[in-house]
Amino acid sequence: MFGATGKRFFRALPPAVTGLLLCAAVCLAVLGLRQAGRLQPLELELHDRFLAFTAPPHHRDPRILLVTVSEADIQAQSTWPLPDGTLARLLSNLQKHEPRAIGLDIYRDIPVPPGGEALEGVFVQNRNIVTVRKLRDRFSPGVPAPYMVTDPGLTGFNDLLADPDGVARRGLLYLDDGREVTPAFSLLLAQLYLQHEGILPEADPARPEWLRLGRRSFVPLEADDGPYVGADVGGYQFLLDFSSIVSGFSSISLGEALAGSFPPDLVRGRVVLIGSWAESTKDLFLAPVTLDRTGSRMMSGVELHASVVSQLVDAALTGRRGLSFFGAAGEALLICAWGLLGCGLGTRARSLGWFVLWNGAALGALFCGSLLLFVKGIWVPVAPPAMAESATATLLTAWLAHREKVERAQLMRMFSCHLSPEVAESLWGQRQQYLEGGRPRAQEITATVIFTDLAGFTPVAEKLDAQTLMDWLNEYMAAMTRIVMDSGGVVNKYMGDAIMALFGVPAPRVGEEEVARDARSAVRCALAMREELERLNALWVTRGRSAMRMRIGVHTGPLMVGCIGSEDRLEYTVIGDTVNVAARLESFDKALDGESTCRILISEPTRCRLDGTFATDSVGRVQLKGKGRELSIHRVVGFQPALPQGGAEPGANPMDREDRSRGAFGFK
Repeated sequence: MFGATGKRFFRALPPAVTGLLLCAAVCLAVLGLRQAGRLQPLELELHDRFLAFTAPPHHRDPRILLVTVSEADIQAQSTWPLPDGTLARLLSNLQKHEPRAIGLDIYRDIPVPPGGEALEGVFVQNRNIVTVRKLRDRFSPGVPAPYMVTDPGLTGFNDLLADPDGVARRGLLYLDDGREVTPAFSLLLAQLYLQHEGILPEADPARPEWLRLGRRSFVPLEADDGPYVGADVGGYQFLLDFSSIVSGFSSISLGEALAGSFPPDLVRGRVVLIGSWAESTKDLFLAPVTLDRTGSRMMSGVELHASVVSQLVDAALTGRRGLSFFGAAGEALLICAWGLLGCGLGTRARSLGWFVLWNGAALGALFCGSLLLFVKGIWVPVAPPAMAESATATLLTAWLAHREKVERAQLMRMFSCHLSPEVAESLWGQRQQYLEGGRPRAQEITATVIFTDLAGFTPVAEKLDAQTLMDWLNEYMAAMTRIVMDSGGVVNKYMGDAIMALFGVPAPRVGEEEVARDARSAVRCALAMREELERLNALWVTRGRSAMRMRIGVHTGPLMVGCIGSEDRLEYTVIGDTVNVAARLESFDKALDGESTCRILISEPTRCRLDGTFATDSVGRVQLKGKGRELSIHRVVGFQPALPQGGAEPGANPMDREDRSRGAFGFK
């Protein structure tokens, strides 16, 4: 019971209201899914796709050099980790050419003889070498700082962050374990480089808790920024842009560095990072972009640190900003706005082709606009607005299609048996004019009513068996119904052998000309009925049945139209004095013109709307049964014969003379 009531309630709502309610429900569902983190994998994937469209620099970052340890280098040294003496020789060879900073991305918490004293001596003599340590976490006890380091301020953590899908998209500047604040390995290298530019780390003037390097303040990443929802943002995190690593860095091999066979300019004034990209060292990470060097998305830890150094130095020197975000409120408004767009599309695009076209165009515009903003440094979520738009549009289109199907079925149940297919389709096309809540709305219109009845049918019917009577009656009704439908009318009721037909319903007529056209169609229909009855009589006589006579009454006037009945059984009906007048015209003075096969009486309101096409005789002003006022009525003789040249003026009806009709029928 509640379900049926709910369905009727929603079918009664205008499409715009239904669309708004559906849009609100979809947007709330999308916001709920996003808040629960269900959309984060999709948004992260779109973030990676957008990164692929960002233009990398046209050249490699000239401030950074990589000294890489490959599988071939490890095999050449015949050992791993590298002995202390080998590291000492490597660092000494690089220091000869005056780099601004050297980063050693190799753990050395315990000595690896031989050469420990030489390595310690290198660190005592040079204050620009940064080493790494690994902080303790729930998965690892950590790795202490190198044993040979005398200045703890030159050791940073090299812990890297990976998202749940294993992709590294975030960088770290500081970590706080509750006892000490430790800087990142890449941050220390960037600071050593920037010292030569006169740039030192400082607090942001407006937000002292933010780090400022030169021309850029680094805004810490929040838990719900960009594609993230409820992310663990412990420490000082920021998004990586990967522009430098896509272009790559200048690099030399370990063998070249140990042999000193490299151009000195590759080292002078640069940040030199030493690390392994050999697979056996298991220092590889999944990047959000494809790298030029390998054609895959895997990169080494030293490359990732180099990318962070490049990003920090570039931001400090140029003021280049990272991605900015709309914030929770702005993103919610964006989702709702696209949900409303989907509502509009679902209301307007009624065919499948237009729906696919406009929905595809909307999603394409969302993607292209978001990509353009991303390139400009603004993150706009794509997946949630796209889901809100497409889901709203799809569900609303499906709902409206279902409602149209129900309304069409209901309309066809009421009219399809009594209308020609062409008229039924025309009515469906004009349904907005007269449908309300899935049924024709009650309204007052001007229409023409036809009543027909067979004269003397009851005595004849009493002599026939039931099957013969029904076959005979069905043959007659089928023929007359077809004529009404072909004439553009609606068969409203069958009452025994009587028929009530309407012209001018259910779509209301606009203007007097349309009302007059209905009146002419009704009279033309009556004449066609008379001709059809003559044909049927000839057929019935050959079968041994009686020839029948028919009376027809036609009247034009105001009516109240609408539906009565229950939700499961509706009947389209008309109410008003016009119906009564048409019925009285049909039954008026049954002896009048008693020898005619079909007597057709029309009222003055109908006759005055004819255009001279029909020949009529005036019966006179009469008082119909049950009526207090007299009404002029006329008998339709047939179609007006063509006038000879020089005859009566156009539009005149020479047969419509009251004195002649009085003489013929004796009415006053």
